[in-house]
Parts: sequence; structure tokens; C-alpha cells
Amino acid sequence: MKNFVFISPNFPDSYWKFCAELKNNGLRVLGIGDCPYDMLKQELRDSLHEYYRVNSLESYEEVFRAVAFFTYKYGKIDWLESNNEYWLERDARLRTEFHITTGFGIEDMRAVKCKSAMKAYYAKAGIPTARYHLVDTYEDAVAFANEVGYPVVVKPDNGVGASHTYRLKCDEDVRFFMDTKDDTVYIMEEQVNGYVCTFDAIIGAQGQPLFESGNVTPNSLMDVVNDNSDSIYYLVKELPENVRQAGLKTVEAFGVKSRFVHLEYFCLTQDQEGLGKAGDIIGLEVNMRPAGGYTPDMYNYAYETDVYKIWADMIAFDESTKPLGHRSYCAFVGRRDGKSYALSHDAIMERYGYCMKMQGRIPDALSGAMGNDMYVCNFDTVDEVWDYYRELLA
Repeated sequence: MKNFVFISPNFPDSYWKFCAELKNNGLRVLGIGDCPYDMLKQELRDSLHEYYRVNSLESYEEVFRAVAFFTYKYGKIDWLESNNEYWLERDARLRTEFHITTGFGIEDMRAVKCKSAMKAYYAKAGIPTARYHLVDTYEDAVAFANEVGYPVVVKPDNGVGASHTYRLKCDEDVRFFMDTKDDTVYIMEEQVNGYVCTFDAIIGAQGQPLFESGNVTPNSLMDVVNDNSDSIYYLVKELPENVRQAGLKTVEAFGVKSRFVHLEYFCLTQDQEGLGKAGDIIGLEVNMRPAGGYTPDMYNYAYETDVYKIWADMIAFDESTKPLGHRSYCAFVGRRDGKSYALSHDAIMERYGYCMKMQGRIPDALSGAMGNDMYVCNFDTVDEVWDYYRELLA
């Protein structure tokens, strides 16, 4: 029996389904987390062979001891994953130290975590990216900004989501940023005029896709976080071929094997010198884990399938026969506390209850990028998606 260590299997809430499908496929599933055992969902407890509680997942020593204990008790660990961006480097370090070869090691982390390092792999794939500068001095930062033209975007070179991401519009903004930033290494990039689209996939051991999807984010996640605005995105009914080809080339360039991936691109909305024509695909960043929040469940709703099973089949068998059913657009809305919306909750449920797939409060840990109250619906056309957005956000 193969041993699979799942780090933080209780967050996000639906991740117990990964564990359940691993168990169904005959793996011994060993959980490590900081949540008390009796507070875990019953479905998760039923999916784990054993659970090791640590006082804090932030403590590498405690998590290391937990993996060492499982190794002593059950033998060599075959897989170790959290499927969570926050723990990606922790996972890699543990794999390296316990000689687990079924995922990224610590030596791979710079290429998949540092936005500046990703540029070379996008270039290898033949995909253009925004010009960039690693921020050091005010003089060099201003020189770069004036070379590419304002506005420019600054963000941590190694960061998660849109945290600490800012749009700078003039020399004075750069001065303020330089005077107030922390010691984090920041990357400055020219602004790309486009919307964000993604290639999301479950990739097998030979780099082959076992499942493919993608989403569109019409508004800037940076603005959602910084302006505390509403959050919207939708899963596409059919993945555009230019996005699919960019995704497959990126997978090959990064040498991705046996992973769920969420690869982000810009689709240009206008011609942009040095980047391409309207409609061209531009590399943004790679995320070597599933899309965040409730997106894995949205895949299931959009395509009448089960990505938790497809992923677990990839782990156990390097293949999956789980079919896709009827395809729909699956649209997410995250509304903010403290705003006065035209439609009440009851009115939304009366109007859209027939196609509502998920509804509820978003955990505080996710609310910065996703809002406070979520509504997820399926639609047959993109026009229906936009009518839905207009009504819920009015």
C-alpha cells in the first residue's frame, strides 16, 4: 500500500474530497494539520488512515517530526502534497529531506515561485511576457518606469495572490512606494492591457493532460484586493485553443509532471508594442496547484465531472476514465460586507435558485480576494453570465 501524506487536508473545506478519492483508490492517507481531530469534518476523518495534529503548521520542525513519525510507522512516504500555494515551498523541502521523488523538490522552487525566474520558461515556450525590473534603487526603478511608460505594476517576486500588489502611475508613486515598502524583493513590470485567463489542468506522469479547463477574470484581482471591491470570475464552457496551446507549451517548458496546475495568462484587449496584437496570449505566472478557493468544485459543476477523482486517479494509476458531461459556464460572484446591493439574498435565490450550485460565507482567510458572500451559478451562454453579474453587483 502506498503512503500519501496530505498537509492541511481540512483547508480549503472541500479538500477532504481529495483524501476520500485517494482512499478509494487504495492509498494509505495520512493527514497533518493544526486543527483538533474532533473538529475535522466527519467525511475527512473517514478518509484518513491516521491524523497527526501539530500545534502550528508554521513550525517546520513540528511538521518534519510528523512526517518522520509516519515514516517510522508506515515506511517510505510515496507522495506528499497540500495542493495549497501557501505550503508549496514547505512541501518541496519535506520531499527533498525525505527523498520523496513524486513532486517538486526544493531545488525547483525558484522557477515556479519567483515571477522573475518564470520569464525564462515562458520564453522557452515561445510565450511573450511583460518587461520587468527587480526593484533596487529609486533611480533605477524610475528609469525603468519611464522606459516602459506608466502605469507600472509592482508585486513581491515571490508572493501569493494579489497581496502587496500596486499600480504606480508616476514618479511620485514610485518614491512613496520605495519609502514605505518592506524588505521583500519586488518585481516591477510594464502594465499589460488585457484580461486574465487561465489554463487549469491535471497533468500525468508523462506530462499528458488528464483534465483541462480554464477561467476568465474580467476585473483585476489587484484592484479587488486593494479597493475591497466585488470579485467575479467564470469557468469557460470550452477552452479557447490559443489558451490551451499556451498551457500545453508552458507545461512542457516547466517540465510539469503528476500535478494539478493553474497557469495564468493575459489575453490582450488591444495591440501593445513589444507584446503582440489584440487577442494574443501573454504569460503572467504559474501556480503549481489547483486554482484557489472553491474552483475545484466549480469544475465539477461546469462539466458534470469529478476532478477530485481524476486527480486521485492520476496519483494512483496515472490515468483516469472519469468522463465529462454537459458543459456550462460556471460563474462566481463574491459580494462584500457593508455594501448596499439592489438584490437581497432572498431576491437572488428567488431569481437564480434554479441554477444556483453553491452559496454561503467565504472564510476570512480567502475573503480578501474573493469577497464575503459567494454565489455560484451555471449558465448556457456568456450573455447570461454578464446579466447575472450586472444584477448581483448593482
